[in-house]
Amino acid sequence: MRALIRGLPASFASATAAEAPTSPIDVPLARRQHAAYARALADAGLEVRSIPADDAFPDCVFVEDTVVVAGGRALITAPGLPSRRGEGEAVAAALEPWLEVVRAPASARLDGGDVLRVGMTLYVGISGRSDAGGEAALRAAFGPLGYRVQPVEVPGALHLKCVCSSLGPGAVLLAEGTADPALFQDDAVRLLMTPAEDAYAANVVRAGDRVLAPAGFPRTHALLRAAGYDVVVLENSELRKADGSLTCCSVLF
Repeated sequence: MRALIRGLPASFASATAAEAPTSPIDVPLARRQHAAYARALADAGLEVRSIPADDAFPDCVFVEDTVVVAGGRALITAPGLPSRRGEGEAVAAALEPWLEVVRAPASARLDGGDVLRVGMTLYVGISGRSDAGGEAALRAAFGPLGYRVQPVEVPGALHLKCVCSSLGPGAVLLAEGTADPALFQDDAVRLLMTPAEDAYAANVVRAGDRVLAPAGFPRTHALLRAAGYDVVVLENSELRKADGSLTCCSVLF
Protein backbone atom coordinates (compact mmCIF):
# COMPACT_ATOMS: atom_id res chain seq x y z
CA MET A 1 0.00 0.00 0.00
CA ARG A 2 1.10 3.56 -0.72
CA ALA A 3 0.59 6.82 1.13
CA LEU A 4 0.62 10.13 -0.71
CA ILE A 5 1.56 13.12 1.42
CA ARG A 6 2.40 16.74 0.63
CA GLY A 7 5.02 19.04 2.08
CA LEU A 8 4.13 21.74 4.58
CA PRO A 9 4.63 25.24 3.09
CA ALA A 10 6.17 28.25 4.81
CA SER A 11 2.78 29.93 4.29
CA PHE A 12 1.19 27.37 6.66
CA ALA A 13 1.40 30.08 9.31
CA SER A 14 -1.63 31.66 7.57
CA ALA A 15 -3.54 28.41 7.00
CA THR A 16 -7.32 28.58 7.34
CA ALA A 17 -8.86 28.02 10.76
CA ALA A 18 -12.46 28.32 11.89
CA GLU A 19 -11.19 30.08 15.02
CA ALA A 20 -7.90 31.86 15.51
CA PRO A 21 -5.56 29.67 17.59
CA THR A 22 -4.62 30.86 21.06
CA SER A 23 -0.97 30.87 19.97
CA PRO A 24 0.39 31.31 16.43
CA ILE A 25 1.23 28.27 14.34
CA ASP A 26 4.85 27.26 14.85
CA VAL A 27 5.84 26.26 11.30
CA PRO A 28 9.16 24.55 12.19
CA LEU A 29 7.38 22.50 14.87
CA ALA A 30 4.57 21.70 12.43
CA ARG A 31 7.18 20.41 9.97
CA ARG A 32 8.75 18.20 12.64
CA GLN A 33 5.33 16.81 13.56
CA HIS A 34 4.54 16.19 9.89
CA ALA A 35 7.91 14.44 9.40
CA ALA A 36 7.14 12.17 12.37
CA TYR A 37 3.79 11.37 10.77
CA ALA A 38 5.51 10.43 7.50
CA ARG A 39 7.97 8.19 9.39
CA ALA A 40 5.10 6.49 11.18
CA LEU A 41 3.45 5.69 7.84
CA ALA A 42 6.71 4.26 6.52
CA ASP A 43 7.34 2.30 9.72
CA ALA A 44 3.88 0.75 9.29
CA GLY A 45 5.05 -0.66 5.94
CA LEU A 46 3.56 1.90 3.55
CA GLU A 47 5.45 3.24 0.56
CA VAL A 48 5.37 7.00 1.17
CA ARG A 49 5.34 9.36 -1.80
CA SER A 50 5.54 13.11 -1.25
CA ILE A 51 4.45 16.08 -3.37
CA PRO A 52 6.45 19.27 -2.81
CA ALA A 53 4.77 22.03 -0.82
CA ASP A 54 3.41 25.05 -2.67
CA ASP A 55 3.51 28.35 -0.78
CA ALA A 56 0.62 29.62 -2.91
CA PHE A 57 -1.61 27.16 -1.03
CA PRO A 58 -1.18 27.48 2.76
CA ASP A 59 -3.45 24.47 3.39
CA CYS A 60 -1.89 22.12 0.83
CA VAL A 61 -0.41 19.79 3.46
CA PHE A 62 -4.00 18.58 3.99
CA VAL A 63 -3.83 16.53 0.82
CA GLU A 64 -6.79 14.29 1.71
CA ASP A 65 -9.26 17.04 0.86
CA THR A 66 -8.19 17.16 -2.79
CA VAL A 67 -8.99 13.58 -3.84
CA VAL A 68 -11.16 10.54 -3.13
CA VAL A 69 -9.71 7.14 -4.06
CA ALA A 70 -11.67 3.90 -4.45
CA GLY A 71 -11.71 0.97 -6.84
CA GLY A 72 -8.57 2.03 -8.71
CA ARG A 73 -10.03 5.45 -9.51
CA ALA A 74 -9.10 8.88 -8.11
CA LEU A 75 -11.66 11.67 -8.12
CA ILE A 76 -9.99 15.08 -7.92
CA THR A 77 -12.38 17.09 -5.81
CA ALA A 78 -13.63 20.67 -6.00
CA PRO A 79 -12.82 21.83 -2.45
CA GLY A 80 -15.35 23.88 -0.60
CA LEU A 81 -12.79 26.53 0.34
CA PRO A 82 -12.20 28.75 -2.72
CA SER A 83 -8.53 29.32 -1.86
CA ARG A 84 -7.85 25.56 -2.20
CA ARG A 85 -9.28 24.94 -5.66
CA GLY A 86 -5.89 24.92 -7.38
CA GLU A 87 -4.34 22.23 -5.19
CA GLY A 88 -5.69 19.23 -7.07
CA GLU A 89 -3.58 19.38 -10.23
CA ALA A 90 -0.33 18.42 -8.49
CA VAL A 91 -2.19 15.60 -6.76
CA ALA A 92 -3.62 14.37 -10.07
CA ALA A 93 -0.15 14.31 -11.62
CA ALA A 94 1.23 12.35 -8.67
CA LEU A 95 -1.53 9.71 -8.85
CA GLU A 96 -1.75 9.21 -12.61
CA PRO A 97 0.97 6.50 -12.71
CA TRP A 98 -1.18 4.23 -10.53
CA LEU A 99 -4.82 5.29 -10.76
CA GLU A 100 -7.42 6.38 -13.29
CA VAL A 101 -7.86 10.08 -12.57
CA VAL A 102 -11.21 11.84 -13.07
CA ARG A 103 -12.34 15.28 -11.95
CA ALA A 104 -15.39 16.60 -10.14
CA PRO A 105 -17.33 19.36 -11.94
CA ALA A 106 -16.18 22.85 -11.02
CA SER A 107 -19.71 23.60 -9.76
CA ALA A 108 -19.54 20.79 -7.17
CA ARG A 109 -18.27 21.29 -3.65
CA LEU A 110 -16.49 18.30 -2.17
CA ASP A 111 -13.68 17.85 0.38
CA GLY A 112 -12.11 14.43 0.74
CA GLY A 113 -12.29 14.89 4.51
CA ASP A 114 -16.04 14.48 4.16
CA VAL A 115 -15.78 11.02 2.55
CA LEU A 116 -15.52 7.84 4.65
CA ARG A 117 -15.16 4.56 2.73
CA VAL A 118 -16.49 1.45 4.45
CA GLY A 119 -16.40 -1.58 2.17
CA MET A 120 -18.44 -0.68 -0.90
CA THR A 121 -20.11 2.34 0.70
CA LEU A 122 -18.91 5.93 0.49
CA TYR A 123 -20.38 7.98 3.32
CA VAL A 124 -20.27 11.65 2.37
CA GLY A 125 -20.75 14.47 4.83
CA ILE A 126 -23.04 17.27 3.77
CA SER A 127 -21.19 20.03 5.55
CA GLY A 128 -19.97 23.56 5.16
CA ARG A 129 -17.37 22.23 2.69
CA SER A 130 -19.32 19.57 0.72
CA ASP A 131 -22.75 19.80 -0.87
CA ALA A 132 -25.26 17.85 -2.97
CA GLY A 133 -23.17 18.58 -6.06
CA GLY A 134 -20.23 16.85 -4.41
CA GLU A 135 -22.45 13.89 -3.54
CA ALA A 136 -23.53 13.71 -7.20
CA ALA A 137 -19.88 13.80 -8.32
CA LEU A 138 -19.13 10.83 -6.08
CA ARG A 139 -22.06 8.89 -7.54
CA ALA A 140 -20.94 9.65 -11.09
CA ALA A 141 -17.35 8.62 -10.40
CA PHE A 142 -17.85 5.57 -8.22
CA GLY A 143 -21.41 4.35 -8.82
CA PRO A 144 -20.35 2.57 -12.06
CA LEU A 145 -17.69 0.73 -10.01
CA GLY A 146 -20.35 -0.66 -7.69
CA TYR A 147 -20.04 1.77 -4.79
CA ARG A 148 -23.05 3.02 -2.85
CA VAL A 149 -23.02 6.69 -1.84
CA GLN A 150 -24.70 7.55 1.46
CA PRO A 151 -25.08 11.23 2.46
CA VAL A 152 -24.66 12.16 6.12
CA GLU A 153 -25.63 15.49 7.65
CA VAL A 154 -22.69 16.90 9.63
CA PRO A 155 -23.91 19.50 12.13
CA GLY A 156 -21.26 21.17 14.26
CA ALA A 157 -18.18 19.66 12.57
CA LEU A 158 -15.97 20.82 9.73
CA HIS A 159 -15.92 17.40 8.02
CA LEU A 160 -17.51 14.00 8.52
CA LYS A 161 -14.12 12.51 9.40
CA CYS A 162 -13.72 15.02 12.20
CA VAL A 163 -15.98 12.69 14.19
CA CYS A 164 -15.30 9.24 12.70
CA SER A 165 -12.68 7.29 10.78
CA SER A 166 -11.95 3.83 9.44
CA LEU A 167 -10.21 1.23 11.58
CA GLY A 168 -9.81 -1.10 8.64
CA PRO A 169 -12.26 -3.46 6.93
CA GLY A 170 -15.63 -3.39 8.64
CA ALA A 171 -14.68 -1.21 11.62
CA VAL A 172 -15.20 2.47 12.41
CA LEU A 173 -14.20 4.71 15.31
CA LEU A 174 -17.02 7.16 16.09
CA ALA A 175 -17.35 9.93 18.65
CA GLU A 176 -20.40 9.62 20.87
CA GLY A 177 -23.20 12.12 20.27
CA THR A 178 -22.18 12.93 16.69
CA ALA A 179 -23.24 10.85 13.66
CA ASP A 180 -26.07 8.37 14.21
CA PRO A 181 -24.57 4.87 14.74
CA ALA A 182 -27.56 3.42 12.86
CA LEU A 183 -26.09 4.89 9.66
CA PHE A 184 -23.61 2.04 9.56
CA GLN A 185 -25.96 -0.88 10.25
CA ASP A 186 -26.41 -1.84 6.58
CA ASP A 187 -22.68 -2.47 6.30
CA ALA A 188 -22.52 -4.59 9.47
CA VAL A 189 -19.83 -2.27 10.80
CA ARG A 190 -18.12 -2.88 14.12
CA LEU A 191 -18.32 0.46 15.92
CA LEU A 192 -15.93 1.62 18.60
CA MET A 193 -17.36 4.62 20.42
CA THR A 194 -14.98 7.19 21.87
CA PRO A 195 -16.28 9.68 24.48
CA ALA A 196 -17.80 12.88 23.13
CA GLU A 197 -15.11 14.94 24.85
CA ASP A 198 -12.52 12.94 22.87
CA ALA A 199 -14.20 13.72 19.53
CA TYR A 200 -10.95 14.99 18.01
CA ALA A 201 -9.40 11.58 18.68
CA ALA A 202 -12.05 9.88 16.55
CA ASN A 203 -9.89 10.81 13.57
CA VAL A 204 -7.18 8.15 13.26
CA VAL A 205 -5.25 6.51 10.42
CA ARG A 206 -5.23 2.74 10.01
CA ALA A 207 -1.82 2.07 8.46
CA GLY A 208 -0.91 -1.55 7.95
CA ASP A 209 -1.30 -3.28 11.32
CA ARG A 210 -1.14 0.00 13.24
CA VAL A 211 -3.46 2.83 14.15
CA LEU A 212 -1.96 6.32 14.22
CA ALA A 213 -3.74 8.41 16.85
CA PRO A 214 -3.34 11.99 18.10
CA ALA A 215 -1.59 12.59 21.42
CA GLY A 216 -3.51 13.79 24.44
CA PHE A 217 -6.39 11.30 24.48
CA PRO A 218 -5.40 8.39 26.74
CA ARG A 219 -8.96 7.06 27.07
CA THR A 220 -9.26 6.65 23.32
CA HIS A 221 -5.79 5.08 23.12
CA ALA A 222 -6.81 2.59 25.83
CA LEU A 223 -10.08 1.85 24.02
CA LEU A 224 -8.22 1.06 20.80
CA ARG A 225 -5.61 -1.09 22.54
CA ALA A 226 -8.31 -3.03 24.39
CA ALA A 227 -9.89 -3.75 21.00
CA GLY A 228 -6.61 -5.25 19.82
CA TYR A 229 -5.07 -2.39 17.85
CA ASP A 230 -1.39 -1.45 17.90
CA VAL A 231 -1.60 2.29 18.62
CA VAL A 232 1.08 4.79 17.61
CA VAL A 233 0.58 8.16 19.33
CA LEU A 234 1.61 11.26 17.38
CA GLU A 235 1.89 14.89 18.42
CA ASN A 236 -0.36 17.02 16.21
CA SER A 237 -0.69 20.34 18.01
CA GLU A 238 0.34 22.68 15.17
CA LEU A 239 -1.70 20.95 12.46
CA ARG A 240 -4.69 21.04 14.78
CA LYS A 241 -4.42 24.84 14.99
CA ALA A 242 -5.37 24.89 11.28
CA ASP A 243 -8.32 22.52 11.84
CA GLY A 244 -6.16 19.59 10.67
CA SER A 245 -6.39 15.98 11.81
CA LEU A 246 -4.30 12.91 11.05
CA THR A 247 -6.26 11.59 8.07
CA CYS A 248 -6.06 15.04 6.45
CA CYS A 249 -2.35 14.63 5.79
CA SER A 250 -2.34 11.50 3.60
CA VAL A 251 -4.14 9.61 0.90
CA LEU A 252 -3.83 5.82 1.14
CA PHE A 253 -4.12 3.67 -1.98
